[in-house]
Amino acid sequence: MRLETIFGGNPIAVIIKLVLLSVVVGIVLSALGITPYNIFYHLEIFARRVYEMGWGVFEWGLGYFLIGAVIVIPIWIIARLLGGSRRRDDRSR
Repeated sequence: MRLETIFGGNPIAVIIKLVLLSVVVGIVLSALGITPYNIFYHLEIFARRVYEMGWGVFEWGLGYFLIGAVIVIPIWIIARLLGGSRRRDDRSR
């Protein structure tokens, strides 16, 4: 596999863009008072709370999944039905 395929372009150019973008994002986050320590600290607290919740996290997640699915699944079905009829019309032309 070629490096251009993995990186999505010239590897040197992609690395330079990523470095510059990282510096810009770092400046913005620093202006907002967010530090790497804060991020890792809050990730640790999040992981600890999830661990302490035990099986409750699955119940919590399932509840939100069901609430969202009531809206998302019917919209997806309607979109698929309408999109499928459009594709069949395009093929027949």
